[in-house]
Amino acid sequence: MISELMGDAWQQLPLPDADVRYAPSWLAREEADELFARLLQDIPWERHRLNLFGRDVDSPRLSCWIGDPGATYVYSRSRFEPRPWPASLLPLRERVERVCQARFNSVLANLYRNGQDSMGWHSDDEPELGAQPVIASVSLGAERRFRFRPRVPRGTRAVPPVGITLSHGSLLCMAGDTQRRYRHDLPKSTGLSEPRINLTFRLIDIAHHHP
Repeated sequence: MISELMGDAWQQLPLPDADVRYAPSWLAREEADELFARLLQDIPWERHRLNLFGRDVDSPRLSCWIGDPGATYVYSRSRFEPRPWPASLLPLRERVERVCQARFNSVLANLYRNGQDSMGWHSDDEPELGAQPVIASVSLGAERRFRFRPRVPRGTRAVPPVGITLSHGSLLCMAGDTQRRYRHDLPKSTGLSEPRINLTFRLIDIAHHHP
């Protein structure tokens, strides 16, 4: 269960059978500006190779998998060993843990350089995340549209997505059956030239990789 923020800061998204809450001004503007500038420099950004539809392709964004020792992540048939936590991320990790009442041992940092960088439809449902993972997403930089749509059986007509604009300094928490019931994406944004950093905190079951 996600904790309450002060006042009415949490907004509950209208997604049946899911628990998605959004705090648009979680970080003060000055703090978000400073963190964005530091992370651009502190994180060793790289182009990940992903396996999509049987082909190895370059990811349409820059990324870095960061975590505690042993917090290995397998995504799109690729295995990522964690890089050490930058000092600039550790205080943020603790704050996100407090407000989401969850423990996190890793974070996927994504750098969307402009509106042509994107993230396709997917769920964060890898086995090492557990049955009902809490995923906490901090957004910095350019505002981008983030969408959800229900997972439906193959051949079933897709339901129109529900979208939300993620603002600079915002926090989005996904919990409960969200990953089992829904997929999400970050589509391209025509004409956008400013970059965006997204930090998705998660808890990897280290024992899953080290029985």
